[in-house]
Amino acid sequence: MSIVERALKRLQADASATRTRRLFGKVVQTAASQAAPGRVISIDQDALRVAGLLAPQHQERQISSQYRHIKRPLIAAAMGKGPEPVANGRLIMVASALPGEGKTFTAINLAFSMAMEKDLHVVLVDGDVAKPQISKMFGVGAERGLLDAVIDPTTQLEPLILPTDVPNLFLLPSGTPSDRATELLASERMLEAMSWLLSQDERRVFIFDSPPLLLSTEAPALAEVVGQIVVVVRAEFTEHHVLLEALKRLPESCSPSLVLNQSTQKKRSYYYYGYGAPEGSAATNSGR
Repeated sequence: MSIVERALKRLQADASATRTRRLFGKVVQTAASQAAPGRVISIDQDALRVAGLLAPQHQERQISSQYRHIKRPLIAAAMGKGPEPVANGRLIMVASALPGEGKTFTAINLAFSMAMEKDLHVVLVDGDVAKPQISKMFGVGAERGLLDAVIDPTTQLEPLILPTDVPNLFLLPSGTPSDRATELLASERMLEAMSWLLSQDERRVFIFDSPPLLLSTEAPALAEVVGQIVVVVRAEFTEHHVLLEALKRLPESCSPSLVLNQSTQKKRSYYYYGYGAPEGSAATNSGR
C-alpha cells in the first residue's frame, strides 16, 4: 500500500477530518472601505473557539504566546530584517503532509496573531483551491477570488480581497473552481499577480492555507510561488517517513519551518525555523 493510499485510509478513519461545515463569518454591508466598498466579512470568533479553530479562553494566553514566538522570525524574513534576504518573503504558505494535522488552525491563528501587529496588513488566502474550507467557513465560498484573477488577466485582484471586522485582517477567497488549478498556480500569470499585489502595499503579508502536500498537486505548485513555507506536524500523529516524503515535494531551494501541533508535553515546545536547523522555541498545543 502506497503512502498516499495509507493517507487516504487514515483520513477516512480520522473523525477530525470530517469537520462539520459551519459558517464562522458572513459578508455584511457597511460603510465604504478601501479594499471592498461597502462589504466586510463579519467573523464570529466565539463560534471559531467552540469549533476549536481559535484558542479557547482558558488557553488563549498560552497559545497567543506561542504564536508570538512562531510569527517573529516569519515577520522578520517577510520585512527583510532576517539574517538573509528572502525572495517573496511576504508570501507565507502553511502546509501539512496530510489532512487533520492542524494547518488550517495554524493558518487562522497565525493570521490573527500577525494582524495584531500595528505595521502589518495580513491577507489570509484560501489556497486550498480543490477543497476551499476557509472560503466556505467564512461565508465567501461563492465569491470570486484567486483563481479568477489567474484565469483572466483582465480581472483585478485588489477588489477581490475582502476586509474583515478584525483590524488589519483581510481574506482572499479561492475563487471559481477549475480543473486546471495546478497549472494555474504554476503559471507565469500567478507570479505576475502575486508580484503586483506585493507592490501595492509594502506592509502587506499573505498567509496561504494550502492543500496537504501528499494528497494534492496544487500544494507543490503553490510552494514554488511563495517565499516562506510553514509545515505543521501533529504530535504523535505525523509519522516520520510521511513527513520526509512531504518535504520532498517542496522546492529544493526552500528551508521550511516546522511547527509542532497538539503536543501534550508541556515543557517540550519546539519551533524549527529551517528544516534541520532548530532555532527559537514555540509550538501550538491545540487546534485542528
